[in-house]
Amino acid sequence: MQILGISGSLRRESYNRRLLGVAGRDLPPGVSLTEWAGLAGLPAFDEDREADAPTAVRELRTAIAGADALLISTPEYNASLPGALKNALDWASRPFPGSVLQDKPVAVIGASTGLFGAVWAQAEARKVLKASGARVIETELPFGTAEAAFGPDGRLVDPELAQNLRDLLGEIVTEIRAPIEQQAA
Repeated sequence: MQILGISGSLRRESYNRRLLGVAGRDLPPGVSLTEWAGLAGLPAFDEDREADAPTAVRELRTAIAGADALLISTPEYNASLPGALKNALDWASRPFPGSVLQDKPVAVIGASTGLFGAVWAQAEARKVLKASGARVIETELPFGTAEAAFGPDGRLVDPELAQNLRDLLGEIVTEIRAPIEQQAA
């Protein structure tokens, strides 16, 4: 099973990118996470270019289509999701219906230096993803005061948060398997 990780932050050393790294190390056997790093290269969404999408957009859509699920880790900018992430979701949601997000299992987490761990950005991302036809996992998992959340080894310092992340990853795996199990029944 393959999970595609998308960080909503463009910073190389972002807390959200670190969070995806932790998630990638904590996956159950047989499941891997690959981070898609093309966010900064996407042009602004342009409906006139939707049918003949630019190369960066085709690469995004191909990466999503090839993944069994998505894990989005986002910061919060001005009480919402970052513009670059929203832009990526707009491109991925087209054409509608039948986009690469249609029926794709997706979980959203977020880290921020504030106390609330990007909860508003996470809620906004889940709203956009639901409207796009994705199968959104509703579990909210905020990582506040992110500057203190990671130890020198890159792992999460708080064992409860680390367990909550592992539990969410288990939910993603369950969501990936659900259609397979329904067909077998």
